[in-house]
Amino acid sequence: MARATTTSDVFNAVAEYRRRRILNVLAAGERSVNELSRSLRVRQAQTSKHLSVLRAVGLVRVRVDGKRRLYRLHARGLEPMHHWVTLFERYWNMAPDDAAERVPGARTSG
Repeated sequence: MARATTTSDVFNAVAEYRRRRILNVLAAGERSVNELSRSLRVRQAQTSKHLSVLRAVGLVRVRVDGKRRLYRLHARGLEPMHHWVTLFERYWNMAPDDAAERVPGARTSG
């Protein structure tokens, strides 16, 4: 099966470490691209590219304030990931060996 493009799939979009860092910063509140760049120590052009991907998959919203564009988290976009993770929630409190035995496709290390 072909892999979904980064700009159409939330899972692929957040697979990139810098995008997850951007989401972490935005979880604390709205930021401009320059503020994000400084905070993450990444060039503005790189930050803008990552924000574009996050916007395309619905994880980030933007509003214009004069000459600035302010970005904010749109957590509703994380729903596909949340729904997928909840499939495994019942295994979180199990001992690792028990979980490996009960999760279809899981491998044991022995």
